[in-house]
Amino acid sequence: MRHGKSGRVLVRRLLVQGVAVAPHHCRLLGLAGSVALAAGGATAGALPVGEVLTPDSGRAAIGLAVTYFGLVLLVAAWWWLGRAVRGPRPPSRRSLLLTLVTWAAPLLPAPPLFSRDVYSYLAQGAMVHARIDVYTHGPVRLGGPLAAEVAPGWQHTPTPYGPVSLAFESAIAHASRAELSLGVLGLRLLALLGVAVMVLALPVLARRCGTDPGAALWLGGLNPLLLLHLVGGAHNDALMLGLLGAGLVAATGRWPACGAVLVTLAALVKAPAALGLLAVASLWVRQVEGRRRRVGAVLATAALALATTGVATAVTGTGYGWITALSTPASPDNWALTSALGRATGALLDAVGSGLAPLATPAWHVLGLVVTAVVISAAWLRPPRRRPLYALGLSLMAVAVLGPAIRPWYILWGMFLIAAAAPSGQVRRAVAAASGVLALAVLPSGFAPDSRQLTFAVCGGTLALCALWCAQHTPGFATAPGLSTAKGGRRPERSA
Repeated sequence: MRHGKSGRVLVRRLLVQGVAVAPHHCRLLGLAGSVALAAGGATAGALPVGEVLTPDSGRAAIGLAVTYFGLVLLVAAWWWLGRAVRGPRPPSRRSLLLTLVTWAAPLLPAPPLFSRDVYSYLAQGAMVHARIDVYTHGPVRLGGPLAAEVAPGWQHTPTPYGPVSLAFESAIAHASRAELSLGVLGLRLLALLGVAVMVLALPVLARRCGTDPGAALWLGGLNPLLLLHLVGGAHNDALMLGLLGAGLVAATGRWPACGAVLVTLAALVKAPAALGLLAVASLWVRQVEGRRRRVGAVLATAALALATTGVATAVTGTGYGWITALSTPASPDNWALTSALGRATGALLDAVGSGLAPLATPAWHVLGLVVTAVVISAAWLRPPRRRPLYALGLSLMAVAVLGPAIRPWYILWGMFLIAAAAPSGQVRRAVAAASGVLALAVLPSGFAPDSRQLTFAVCGGTLALCALWCAQHTPGFATAPGLSTAKGGRRPERSA
């Protein structure tokens, strides 16, 4: 108990109190964290099945400790950089982009991290190329070495992804000839393309929403969750968010029709992006005058979405099975709020001998969908209804948090737009704090931890906190708490 309290005090002194660290020191500290992440992932990451080490292996244990050492360094560097962004001499956009490239570079040659989904993408792409219906069959139908790489819980599960995602996966699987390392590299390059579009879109959207572009880049672009899961994990959420960001840039400019097409393509990667059509329609309506033209703008948005869906589905040839596949069941042990409440309620009902226990989780899932609908309605019908991108960010965050399944990278759906458009410092701070916590929530292997693995992870994180404490007391690394690195006093706070 005493050690836990000491750890919380150390974290508060290092991250919560106003320690000012120069941006270039943050860049170097984050680089050290990324290098440690890549090094630890070489033995503790989501490795191919033939290279996976047993949890009792000393190399795996050391790799896990090194990974969490790097994680804590990266989160601390990002948090301190956020203080610099809010300070009187914030780093330039060019400096922030250089920091992002510096932090991401060590993760590129690393194995997949924090999830095995990239192997599922390759298997699904190979299934599409082999003309196997991925909306009816799981990867086990494909068989062979690619299917063996898919996590056991998803071997028999149809894919919920849309035809645009499958088209890219099929092209990469075919180009790599199902060779694992080449396929992973191709999917990571695709994710990097999505990240690049996101990062380019963020400052543009921030300026058009009247928020600070530097703060938007820090929260939405350099976020540890983006680095860990979109770069390290190569998730197709990067492609979805890249297309969504490009569509919203077009819609906030003078090309709402182009925006509707791009946002629809994003929804054909992952369905939640379809909420972006609400923002496109709202922005289009503001650009025209007269009731008839405004109704026409809404109808045009819907027509373009339907036409794009039809053309994309016809070109890819995957059919409309993704609509029914959206009901693909979540893993029974996922830690979504509604699923956790369902399991707890079911256990309580089972303990009192009630026959309603099996209905507890489905009932909570339905309640979560109802609450999600209420939150989305409130975001659009009440202030800030004049800020459609902010309303969209809140809506996507509600879908992620209240849905039947959640993964840390789902938070990026709403965070991307909250970073660009949120007017409230309180909302931005809450999202930033959640990012730092969720960055530590998943093991680099993508599997659930046991007590031994948790011990090594905590040891690695504790060593990082000690290293940060020593760095804080190194001359020239940090100034006194609450003071600016510039001459002349206390730093003013700006929304980040």
